[in-house]
Amino acid sequence: MNGRIAAARLGIGAALLALLAACAAADQAAPPAPAPRVHVPPPRPAPPPPPPPAAPATWLDAPLSTGDWSYKVEVAGSAAVFRGSALVIRCDPARREVTLILQGAAGPLTVQTTYGRTSFAGPLPASDPRLDEIAFSRGRFAVEGAGAPRLVVPAWAEPARVVEDCRG
Repeated sequence: MNGRIAAARLGIGAALLALLAACAAADQAAPPAPAPRVHVPPPRPAPPPPPPPAAPATWLDAPLSTGDWSYKVEVAGSAAVFRGSALVIRCDPARREVTLILQGAAGPLTVQTTYGRTSFAGPLPASDPRLDEIAFSRGRFAVEGAGAPRLVVPAWAEPARVVEDCRG
């Protein structure tokens, strides 16, 4: 029996060795595959804020002043009135004169049209060609004077009508 026990022990020992060898072989056989590397780009910096809008290069690029023209027949002539009374173009038919009045302005007025720039103080004779330049300026004209903001106004029919009223 001792031989049988020894053989059984040997068989059990061999089986244990085979089992250990199998476990060791399984541990060494295939290491787990590494996780795939995912490239994560660094976050992009925020774009810079847009630059502030540039001031208009010329009066032609400036937005039109807010307001509308109206035409009025007055006791002594007619008038084209822009935005309440910010700018008034008035005809005195007895004198055949046209006066431009820019509210708040002191001294001569400067008028810019698509024909050019001119300054004057006081009334203009109704026949003055500068009045035609105002009436026929392409889409707009500007009026400015010391102490008053510049107005860029649409060249609508009302100023031309006043000039024609004065010419008779």
